[in-house]
Amino acid sequence: MRARTRGVEPFRYPMRDPEQEAFLGLGANLDDPVARLAEAVDRLRRVVRVVSVSAVYRSEPVGYRDQPDFFNLVCRVRTELPPLDLLRATRGIEEAMGRTRTFRDAPRRIDIDLLAYGRVVLDTPELVLPHPRMARRAFVLVPLAEVAPEWRHPVRGETARELLERGEGLERIEWWGVLPAPAPEP
Repeated sequence: MRARTRGVEPFRYPMRDPEQEAFLGLGANLDDPVARLAEAVDRLRRVVRVVSVSAVYRSEPVGYRDQPDFFNLVCRVRTELPPLDLLRATRGIEEAMGRTRTFRDAPRRIDIDLLAYGRVVLDTPELVLPHPRMARRAFVLVPLAEVAPEWRHPVRGETARELLERGEGLERIEWWGVLPAPAPEP
């Protein structure tokens, strides 16, 4: 026998968006760094949906200082990849672009950091989310506040704009320009 539901709609679970929002911080200071950033963004477009890309910022090195300035940007992306798979995909891009890991804060052709993934808080040997040093890095906070000023840190509860405003002793950073638009598909 069927239950009577006249005038009552059955409960339906809301459809969950299979894509998650994530933020990637990109940096380079070797071998035409702005060209390396453009190449990395192009390669990311094959793996995730790039929603927006900040301007490029030039910043002084943090940690190891005897190296050229870095050029940095932040990408706001949407992806169906789980966090660890996204991390592995970005490491694959770094490797394909000639990244070699020598020592912490070393000069590099390209660096792609997974800064945040939705509201996920994660602490594993391979990945910590949100990125543990992002709130202390102007080269992350300035471009992040540009593309997502109202993004809220899932642990601290502060927006990107608030984190930037509260940042003390952040490294020197200056606006450099924007990446050239990607070439149209043939």
